[in-house]
Amino acid sequence: MSLNGRISELAAKHRQLDEQITEEQRRPSGDGLAIKDLKRQKLRIKEQLRQLKAS
Repeated sequence: MSLNGRISELAAKHRQLDEQITEEQRRPSGDGLAIKDLKRQKLRIKEQLRQLKAS
């Protein structure tokens, strides 16, 4: 997979996680641990994107 393809894939996953976080936060009984895990995943992807764009 090309570098641009990988960046696009990670960016799409980042947006998907953002949507999942928003949905979970809107629920009256939102799962705090699930939100924390999703945010952690999102942060990891953001870091990967930053590293790929720097290379």
